[in-house]
Amino acid sequence: MSPRLDLLQPYPFQKLRELFAGITPDPALPHINLSIGEPKHPAPQLVANGLLENLSGLSSYPATQGSDALRQAISAWIARRYGIAAPDPAREVLPVNGSREALFSFAQAVIDTRGGTTPVVLSPNPFYQIYEGAALLAGAEPYYVNCLAQHRFQPDWDAVPQDIWARTQLVYVCSPGNPTGAVATLADWQRLFELSDRYGFVIASDECYSEIYEDAPPLGGLEASVQLGRGLRNIVMFSSLSKRSNVPGMRSGFVAGDAALLEKYLLYRTYHGCAMSPTIQAASALAWGDEAHVAENRREYAAKFAAVMPILQPVLQVEQPDAAFYLWAKTPIPDTDFARQLYAQAHVTLLPGSYLAREAHGINPGAGYVRIALVAPLRECVEAAARITRFCERI
Repeated sequence: MSPRLDLLQPYPFQKLRELFAGITPDPALPHINLSIGEPKHPAPQLVANGLLENLSGLSSYPATQGSDALRQAISAWIARRYGIAAPDPAREVLPVNGSREALFSFAQAVIDTRGGTTPVVLSPNPFYQIYEGAALLAGAEPYYVNCLAQHRFQPDWDAVPQDIWARTQLVYVCSPGNPTGAVATLADWQRLFELSDRYGFVIASDECYSEIYEDAPPLGGLEASVQLGRGLRNIVMFSSLSKRSNVPGMRSGFVAGDAALLEKYLLYRTYHGCAMSPTIQAASALAWGDEAHVAENRREYAAKFAAVMPILQPVLQVEQPDAAFYLWAKTPIPDTDFARQLYAQAHVTLLPGSYLAREAHGINPGAGYVRIALVAPLRECVEAAARITRFCERI
């Protein structure tokens, strides 16, 4: 077996199970799980209908590049959503089986281990653990860029040493961020593009939370690149229907951006064996073409934030995020103690922030925080907030 597998760390939810080992919460309190970012709102009916009406697709081998109809639907959505020229559906759009598999496999296609020095992959910290695993299994060295409150929870690119930039081949960006919900500004993007143009690295922009916002839609990576007059050079975006349309089980997303990068990535994928089912493709095209269900989804999340924030803010240091469905709450005691004791006493599951980050540059930037995923129904979110408040008042 590959020795690189030994470099992988346990996933946060495995650590959470170990943290809760031996605890028996009060059975009179129904369990409320706000630890995992899995949407619980109903899937839109048009997607269900699209699946049923296209079951004949199960009898066909899918093309790795996806159908013309799906690529055109995605291209048209990008143009509407970001106000830019529609990407070329044939060269600048590629359907994938959810953003997770693409975020991982893209690194395997990009990283070049020739040359005598170990390549570097930059990741925000805290981060989605796929970034780290993708870097390690591609033979690269992960470098963690801390996202701290004093820097708006954005990566401080200017803190990265020049010798690291010189070895960097790939930078993962997550905006809106997981777990903080922070959104990169045009100035943030401009600085990163300047560095990319200087050092030649590729930018992988993870935007799977882009459609969960309250007021203005978050700025996207392709949108920022076009606004700054650099086209789509050395940047690709990753998006998904999982959060936008509440269909995580469909595993449907896309990669869009630099045509030269996607040409090589498509070649990789033809060997990777990851073509999307024609049935899923047909339903996905319908989802990308409809905004009504997405607006309703945002309305439901907005109602949760409006109900929960007044309950939590008197006892926790927490602000509503720029976007996404997470709260990034500062804890009055160590985050692992907070999560363990809350589970034991209130039967509510949250995720310790330290499990979502790595010790880097002298600190773990997730320590002292918990991630609260407002994915449960409104009533459960309100009940969980009330239990958290009572717990905080006791500690």
